[in-house]
Amino acid sequence: MNDTRPTSTTFPPPGSGYRVLARKYRPKDFSDLMVGQEPMVRTLTNAFETGRIAQAYMLTGVRGVGKTTTARILARALNYKTDDIDRPTIDLRTPGEHCQAIMEGRHVDVIEMDAASHTGIDDIREIIEQVRYRPVSARYKVYIIDEVHMLSTQAFNGLLKTLEEPPEHVKFIFATTEIRKVPITVLSRCQRFDLRRISAADLVGLFSTIAEKEGIWAEPEALSMIARAAEGSARDGLSLLDQAIAHGGGRVEAETVRGMLGLADRARIVDLFEHVVRGDVTAALSEFEAQYQAGANPVVVLTDLADFTHLVTRFKYISEAAQDPSLSEVERLRGQEFANTIAVSTLSRIWQMLLKGIPEAENSSRPAGATEMVLIRVTHAAHLPAPEDAARRLSDFSNGDGRGPAPASNGGGTEQVASPPPLNAFASPMTPASRGPAGPTAMLKAVPTSEPTESPVGRIEEQPVEKPAPMVPVNSVQDIVDLCAKNRDAKLKALVRNFVRLVKIDPGRLEIRMTDGGPGTLPGELGVKLKEWTGVHWIVSLSKEEGAPTLVEADNTAREARLTDARADPDVAAILAQFPGARITDVRIRAAEEEADEAEIPAPAAAESAEGDILPGDDIEL
Repeated sequence: MNDTRPTSTTFPPPGSGYRVLARKYRPKDFSDLMVGQEPMVRTLTNAFETGRIAQAYMLTGVRGVGKTTTARILARALNYKTDDIDRPTIDLRTPGEHCQAIMEGRHVDVIEMDAASHTGIDDIREIIEQVRYRPVSARYKVYIIDEVHMLSTQAFNGLLKTLEEPPEHVKFIFATTEIRKVPITVLSRCQRFDLRRISAADLVGLFSTIAEKEGIWAEPEALSMIARAAEGSARDGLSLLDQAIAHGGGRVEAETVRGMLGLADRARIVDLFEHVVRGDVTAALSEFEAQYQAGANPVVVLTDLADFTHLVTRFKYISEAAQDPSLSEVERLRGQEFANTIAVSTLSRIWQMLLKGIPEAENSSRPAGATEMVLIRVTHAAHLPAPEDAARRLSDFSNGDGRGPAPASNGGGTEQVASPPPLNAFASPMTPASRGPAGPTAMLKAVPTSEPTESPVGRIEEQPVEKPAPMVPVNSVQDIVDLCAKNRDAKLKALVRNFVRLVKIDPGRLEIRMTDGGPGTLPGELGVKLKEWTGVHWIVSLSKEEGAPTLVEADNTAREARLTDARADPDVAAILAQFPGARITDVRIRAAEEEADEAEIPAPAAAESAEGDILPGDDIEL
């Protein structure tokens, strides 16, 4: 952006019909849409050149990325006509017969409808009745339905048939911010285009161009603030730029934009971040108080602090991130310095705590006090060791065997025990070595072992030994089901019975095949539960082999066999013949203990039969 300030700024006279920037600089053709939407423009270009024009289009994206504008440009391209060109085209540099009326939303053959206020089946029925008539003057009759997800279920169902087989002279263009609320039956009949968020770099370039055309002097840092606040929406950004021009009296300066948006100075956010990672609570609270007195919103301060934490983390892995033009020089240089000195675990901890603290400040009746409490928590936690570092230090301190520090002889026969390192020995690289008087120190107690130790009087005392739990044998799917029942996991038990076919089982390894309908997370969940219940690490893998039947399939097969045997029994056949319409619904085998109780009763020799035959003691349901 030019740093040369104009001597004067021309403003339209009052009542002259001033148009806001978002409308004045709305894209007119596909070349303007190239800002951030290149994939969609490329697809439409190829489709128009080859004549593969769809019957319906679905445009989706966040607010302000150009869905309605794209729909109008697409309607203009479909109906493009000049003295030299009379066909659909994406080359719209020369205005055609219908272009002006379409872009202004007043063409008789391009019908725009807001689904938020026309949600019922009656509105869709009116469209269905009108599509049979040919356009008045244009090539196609185009229906643009904005916020289409607001249509009722009946309205969607009523539109399906017409949408699938519309007349040749009708095209539909839908726009929505809630694509998941659109029925899949409608989506399947449309070509879908996802309009992407516009990057902050593209927005800065767009705002710079518009400011030059308007004769407005604007600081690059101010435009970067507006681009970040727009969050990928060109319309939101242009609305903020309009507001900043009015707020600054014709100039867009960083200080006025910062006050307008309630933002903190980005350099001061970096200073606050440095105080936090150094563990200096007093300096962090003083810096926040200064920003708050300068007009910064407490919630915005926490949000900016989280954004800078994310930026530093990106710098650790993406060196090209520093080339973003929306970043200030302070963010770029100091962010890279922090990225080279702060551990990822520390950055991750700060990020997580800020994400939880931002809603607290938003919902609090005292946002400033809540923000201070969040900063105190984050600052205290920033210099704590990561769990893996603490475990490693403890391992070094305990001499690797869990029995505490190794005794060191002082040469006089007296043993001295080394004291554990203080907590600040675990500090991150940004933490000073000394932080004043040491407070209470948390001591980690080593777990006693089963080896004998010598008592003060010289006797050998046995330490209590905790025997490991016996390993539960698992040799079949039924063993797994029994474990589920023993541990009262009814859901996993049902899934194993219905969907698991055993291929191979070895100690610690299980190969299975899933039947249709089985959840994809079942193997992982099964491995976790088996390790928890048996104390052995299990590897559960999927096999392409057919495997044994599931327990439910095996039960059904056995049941069918019992029913077949029952039907072949002469006595049962006689009963069925005696009672017309009766049928066998189930065959239940008496329990083992009941059979044992009646084992002493002599049974006729004819009662002996093969397994599965109907015996006199069996119950038959007719």
